[in-house]
Amino acid sequence: MQANKSPRRHALAAPSGTGPEYLESRRMDRGLAVLLTAIVGGVLALQAPINAGLGRATGQLPAALVSFTVGTVVLAVIVGLSGEWSGLSSTFEVRWYYLIGGVLGAAYVTMALIAVKSIGAGGVAAATITGQLATAVVIDRLGILGLAQTPITASRAAGIVLLLAGTFLLVR
Repeated sequence: MQANKSPRRHALAAPSGTGPEYLESRRMDRGLAVLLTAIVGGVLALQAPINAGLGRATGQLPAALVSFTVGTVVLAVIVGLSGEWSGLSSTFEVRWYYLIGGVLGAAYVTMALIAVKSIGAGGVAAATITGQLATAVVIDRLGILGLAQTPITASRAAGIVLLLAGTFLLVR
């Protein structure tokens, strides 16, 4: 990874954070990270059918807008309660592609809302996880977006193949 010529604050750095050392001190235990992520992932399976139900009342695109608006309000409260409002002042000090996360989220919510009627919540979850894992393995391999390079091993490739097979079995 090349050093930036101009200092940039990491999205997780507190106003007084000094870079990698600060971030390392805020790292969550790996086991807890896996557990909490799995729990949130399980709850996420509810998102598509909930949004589809909302879409029956509002229409699909308005449902996606309502979903993001509610999420934005919740995140604003969390940021406010955490005392990290000052971090927003450096929003535009990052490269442009770090600002498209919301666009990617909107695309996902909209697609899941539409697809759930055809392939069900299980199909949406399976296709989402398969797409995420396959893309993440490539991102790790290339070491892009500030991540360390991680080789594609036989077990990683097998995991992708098994997820593809599982997705096929769920949606056929």
